[in-house]
This record gives sequence, structure tokens and C-alpha cells, in this order.
Amino acid sequence: MTPAEVLVDLPVTPEDYTVRIIEGLTARKDEVDRLVAGHSAGWAMDRMPAVDRALLRAATYELIVELDVPTAVVIDEAIELAKEYSTEDSGRFLNGVLASIAAEVRSAPS
Repeated sequence: MTPAEVLVDLPVTPEDYTVRIIEGLTARKDEVDRLVAGHSAGWAMDRMPAVDRALLRAATYELIVELDVPTAVVIDEAIELAKEYSTEDSGRFLNGVLASIAAEVRSAPS
């Protein structure tokens, strides 16, 4: 299923921000995936845990487009979700990748 199809099938209407992130990420998936792959230190995206991959994509999109959301907030939220729903090492992995991406796509830390 595509992310847009998942949104349609949800039993509860998602928040507008969630819809905006999913739709925007879908439109810019190739750009986001290039950034993630380029900053993930030799990890092929298809070898990453699915949760890590999804969090990296969403957070990378936020770093590119949602400039009113502070960099630290984007990264911290992704790390916390990874700690809760992925592997023991996922938080550290996401932190490193997203910090590297943020340094490239945002001119100054927020």
C-alpha cells in the first residue's frame, strides 16, 4: 500500500499535519531517499528496519520543507519514536543520519 492509501484506510481521520507530511513526502520521495541514502553511512535503505526507514523519510521531509519546526524537535521526535518502536540501536543511528542531513539542508541550526 502507498502511504496515501494507508491514510484513506485509517479508522480515524488523521491530523492535517500528518496528511501534509505524507502527501509531501510522497511527492518528493526520490529526493528524500537520495538524502537518506547519501547520509546513512553505507546502509542500503532496503536493509534498514522498516520503522527506521519510515522515520528517516518523514523526518528528512520535515527538515527540507517544514522550516518552522526546529531542527532539534524534528530529530528528537524521530529518535524517541525509534527508541519506542524499533531496535536498540535505532535512536543512535537516526540521530547520526538526521544530524548529517540537517547540516546539509538547513543553513543554521534551529
